[in-house]
Amino acid sequence: MPADHHHRCACCTEHQDGPPLSYGAPAPVVWKPRYSRRRDSELTADQCMIKGRHFFVHGLIEIPVRDSGDTFSWGVWVSLSEENFARTHDLWDDPAREQEPPYFGWLSTELPVYQHSTLQLKTHVHTRAVGQRPLIELEPTDHPLAIEQREGITTGRVREVANLLLRG
Repeated sequence: MPADHHHRCACCTEHQDGPPLSYGAPAPVVWKPRYSRRRDSELTADQCMIKGRHFFVHGLIEIPVRDSGDTFSWGVWVSLSEENFARTHDLWDDPAREQEPPYFGWLSTELPVYQHSTLQLKTHVHTRAVGQRPLIELEPTDHPLAIEQREGITTGRVREVANLLLRG
């Protein structure tokens, strides 16, 4: 069945009309399953530490769908400095975290629907309300992902992404 007819939501498992409006990566591209046996490495749904030296947070790149009013989201991982990761971790359940200035980070998720790599794109991580993933803002460049975040996409592009990802 074509990807644009319906899909099963990964969160609630209910059938939804239209193609999915979000996709995500389970871990930063550099995470290896063997790291889970190390004391100095950990992967949760929201944060990741590798060998006590590399730090990541899970956030959303949100892209407006111009012709529907919807929002398309990429669930991505962004590397942070040790200092910013510690600050993020310390404020994770604090409502005051929304007042934090954005943190600089490097995109650590490869999104295969783009011809050029998405790894190491410069980002700003905006902390949001407790319970919400951080908003990942790409530095304005000519990379197609950055352009899509700035200018939005169409429902046709949403279907294209679904066809690429769901059909291989």
